[in-house]
Amino acid sequence: MTHKSAIQRSHMGFQRGFSLIELLVAVAILLIVSAVVIEGMAKMSLTNSTINNRTQMHAGVRSATEVMQQEIGQAGKIALPTETVTLTGGVTVTNPDIPVTATLGVSSAAGMFLNEKLLIDAGASQETITLTAVDAGSNQITAAFTVTHVAGAAVRVAGGFANGVIPTIATNGSSATVLKLFGDINDDGNMLYIEYTCDTVAGKLYRNVMSVSATGKPALTDSLVLLPNIQPNPGGTACFTYQEKTVPTVSGETYVLNVAVTLSVQTEQKDIDTNQYQTETKALLNVSPRNVYEAWLLRSGNFTDRVQLTPANVTCLVSATAGATGACSGS
Repeated sequence: MTHKSAIQRSHMGFQRGFSLIELLVAVAILLIVSAVVIEGMAKMSLTNSTINNRTQMHAGVRSATEVMQQEIGQAGKIALPTETVTLTGGVTVTNPDIPVTATLGVSSAAGMFLNEKLLIDAGASQETITLTAVDAGSNQITAAFTVTHVAGAAVRVAGGFANGVIPTIATNGSSATVLKLFGDINDDGNMLYIEYTCDTVAGKLYRNVMSVSATGKPALTDSLVLLPNIQPNPGGTACFTYQEKTVPTVSGETYVLNVAVTLSVQTEQKDIDTNQYQTETKALLNVSPRNVYEAWLLRSGNFTDRVQLTPANVTCLVSATAGATGACSGS
């Protein structure tokens, strides 16, 4: 009996639980480990929020500058909305030294404008004319011809606009806060006039786009905001700066050969960790409107047949007040 009781007592001793001290130590260790894990997760959440906030800001400014780079590069390109245009009537010239002014029908006069230079015909019959009148309604053009042309002769447009980016010296031209340009921006035959307005007071970069034949300039509304939350640039750097050159042998002609864009933007939300807005400055240097550059090269070499003048309606849009309807003729 004595031996059996000893065994029972021994088994009862092995079945005892943790002591109070052991339990407190275990709980304390668990709390410490949990606190470390929770703190790490909280820091990871803050870091992720900071990264997402900055990523959204970076994506916005990158998208805006990519659009601007493409459109500045296309500025000055000239095109006709109809891919194939031909004469529907002919003109006879007996003496090439005596130009014949004639009004001829064309298959489509859409997009043509006064003083536009057109390439007529091909081969030995090819010549460049300057339009002295355009009737888009009846598809007729008027110009002085020095070569005989027959119906069916091709009508094309070539060259580029000298002021595809409106120079700063022009009346109401481009400035440090407003970039004005026009041309076949989307390379689809439809010419557009575009204004970028950098408003650091309102914190918005506007992109106002319209046809070159528009009768007015749309008002600047939130629907035209290309990039929100813009800020003044460090050191007072202008949003837009220009490299402008003249033709040495010609007075009064200025060409914008390069455009620099500098934009500073802040995040939509404050950083959770620092309670401050994050900021970024993006700069595009020496964005060249290649069609304007080519026009400058041609003009510098005294070749004028491919240097296109600014349409009168674009000149009107340049000076028009945003939101004014019917300010221009639309021709």
